[in-house]
Amino acid sequence: MSSIRLRGDAIEKRYGRVAALRGVDFEIGPGESVAILGANGAGKSSLLRILAGLSRPSGGHFAAWPAAADDADATSPGNARATPPGPPDRASSMRSSEDGLSREALRGEVGYVGHATLVYAELSARENLAFAARLHGQRPSPARLDEILEDFALQEVADRRAGTFSRGMAQRLSIARAVVHEPALLLLDEPFTGLDELSAERLSNRLSAQRARGRTLVVVTHDPRRAVELAERALVLDRGRVRAAPARTGDRPGFDVESLRETLASLAREAGARTAEAGAA
Repeated sequence: MSSIRLRGDAIEKRYGRVAALRGVDFEIGPGESVAILGANGAGKSSLLRILAGLSRPSGGHFAAWPAAADDADATSPGNARATPPGPPDRASSMRSSEDGLSREALRGEVGYVGHATLVYAELSARENLAFAARLHGQRPSPARLDEILEDFALQEVADRRAGTFSRGMAQRLSIARAVVHEPALLLLDEPFTGLDELSAERLSNRLSAQRARGRTLVVVTHDPRRAVELAERALVLDRGRVRAAPARTGDRPGFDVESLRETLASLAREAGARTAEAGAA
């Protein structure tokens, strides 16, 4: 599995007159796990699609480039940096722009799961994985497919039609499809939506295992508890801007369940006050 680094400077995304992202800065190093939180319409999905190479920024600069081996070692589990990686120096930034991955190359390094599972209902779980691998020019061995199915607790239903699966099983299959080509980066948009607590817990365990293997993980969620379980730090978005960036380590406090809940509640109160002012005007 390769490693990549992502960086965005003053990222903007507009849909007509609507600004979904307004000057977002970030850097995500190899092996990191980052949660993106915020209310509906905060810009979370727009940012995730840019990271996946599925959408172009309307402004600013986004780049992804292969990470050096020492970068990957420094951010792998068990060797976490004391603080999230900072921006590279000017010379390094210039090299990154010159050596950056094309959007096509980036998409080959990404496993992306959006709101819909997009599994093929008429195919079995095993056939879904084999088909997804072929889309990336790969033909994994039966043993490799069995390994992935076991990783996501799907081996016992490997030959059942996916259309018969529960929501939780279909979601696990969707994520298994996303990693079958061994991407460096796994991007998940609200993966726990529609799951009961037991199914959500099972999925969280599977994602933790992906993180432990050194795969970079970026997950959009409304749930601070899941964010803290899966990530090392967070980007909290509000109306397209980063309003908080707490981390588990370093000098950015607030990365715990209660603090994240209070941050989100404070932003909701601000939104309520703006609505009240607009109504009174």
